[in-house]
Amino acid sequence: MKRPAAFIAAAAISVGVVLCLAACGSSSSAGKDGGTLRVTYASFPDYLDPALSYDTESYTAMYDTYIPLLTYAHASGEAGSKVIPGLARSLPKISNGGKTYTLFLRKGLKYSDGTPVRASDFAHAVERVFKLNSGGSPFYTDIVGAERFAETKLGGIPGIKTDDRSGEIVIHLVKPRGTFSNELGLMFVAPLPPSTPDEDLSASPPPATGPYVITKSQPGRGWEYERNPQWSQNNAKLMPAIPSGHVDKIDVTVIRNPSTQVNDVEQGKFDWMQDSPPADRYAEVKSKYDGSQFRIDPQINTYYFWMNTKKAPFDDLKVRQAVNYAIDPAALERIYAGQIKGTQQILPPGMPGYKKLALYPHDMAKAKRLIAEADPADRNITVWTDDESPNNEAGEYYEGVLRELGFDTKLKVLNSDNYFTVVSNLSTPDLDTGWTNWFEDYPNPNDFFQPLLAAESIQPTNNTNWSRIDDPALSAKTSQLGSEQLGPEQEAEYAQLDRGFMEQAPWAPYGTFTVATFVSSEIDLEKIVFNPTFGQDLTSFQFK
Repeated sequence: MKRPAAFIAAAAISVGVVLCLAACGSSSSAGKDGGTLRVTYASFPDYLDPALSYDTESYTAMYDTYIPLLTYAHASGEAGSKVIPGLARSLPKISNGGKTYTLFLRKGLKYSDGTPVRASDFAHAVERVFKLNSGGSPFYTDIVGAERFAETKLGGIPGIKTDDRSGEIVIHLVKPRGTFSNELGLMFVAPLPPSTPDEDLSASPPPATGPYVITKSQPGRGWEYERNPQWSQNNAKLMPAIPSGHVDKIDVTVIRNPSTQVNDVEQGKFDWMQDSPPADRYAEVKSKYDGSQFRIDPQINTYYFWMNTKKAPFDDLKVRQAVNYAIDPAALERIYAGQIKGTQQILPPGMPGYKKLALYPHDMAKAKRLIAEADPADRNITVWTDDESPNNEAGEYYEGVLRELGFDTKLKVLNSDNYFTVVSNLSTPDLDTGWTNWFEDYPNPNDFFQPLLAAESIQPTNNTNWSRIDDPALSAKTSQLGSEQLGPEQEAEYAQLDRGFMEQAPWAPYGTFTVATFVSSEIDLEKIVFNPTFGQDLTSFQFK
């Protein structure tokens, strides 16, 4: 899911502390502490379960609740892309040619319900990711025995050795993985109490280790946070690089109408709207509040239309290329009211390895010629999108383009709460093509290839390879690059990988999105940290 920085796999804990003090603020800084932060989301996260959550809403929602062994600095911009120790005492010792990671759990940590955190909880968390077929599971299949466990769900993962007495955690990989420190910093494998059931806990999120704990969840409607009682007693002093936050409570309400959200923030009914203002209000809000209540934050992402390469008509390369020629990024820039900048490739600007491609300049006449050459027998297409504006308008535009190319189309607009759950389930009928986006999980180009385009990422549920592309040579290259530390040579190879996949045209990319932060007049906008992976940091919100 979810930055303009080079990959950094290590940082000293003292650096993390300095970064936090410089960029995060503290409870003793100017402004009011306490109170209840009132937040509105346009949709409920895909999940409120750290093992399953894989959208921007859930990443923002749980950054300050579930702390992995490693985490990301609570800072904006490049500083926020640094990996720092979380529940672990320090960054891992990497040995055995990059195949063995050794960490030690901090002593004295407790979950919000008072249960002690144990080293073996990490092993259980990783197993739970595979038992639930999490979309994040491909990040951890290089652990010795993980692929077998993913198939059987039995017998544990022998590549993870833990000692609850000493807190030692040793992870053995089948091959080096240059991004593994980053992936240990994702919430998928944040330790949870050993009694945590192997089921979706969105309606009753498990105990937390961070400064806040989710105390109430009503899927589709909202959720609430309170301060974690174990944070001030135990965890805060053990993890000084993680800020404690300013507000005492956070109440989140789902409001589907984005214009209503804008009105409510203007009137002070809510303190922050998690989504950007809608396209038809964006210019107005920016003009009126820019610099005081409104701010644009850069984020690395790609918006695109996926095509199912496993079934007609998109199993034909010419058809997929035709779609790419037919899509006009300039038209979509207008639909998004200038919030996106047009692009036609996988890697977004700002990501290492990005090199501008122009394989498919907009040319409807050429697109129609390619369709005539392909002459697909199956011209019935279902187009999928969600109901959040302007993604729904983007889906409508895409359906119109396909109709102009001679296809018989049916548009399916799903509630944004469960859109990804539905289109990520391979048993859903008529998954022909549709809208999606991808925000970086970490600042390495592998994150835009392995989860989205590698054959190993095709799975029955929580699938993220929506195009279902299975190109052995490109998948092998993705795997090879993922095992290497990122440098100039690898960046050049990722640029070639971008070209290689786009020559196969499984996607029709159309833009990168800029994220807006809009708050009420009671919130100190300048103090809000926008982490490049997790978005707005809840611990940084403070009343004036």
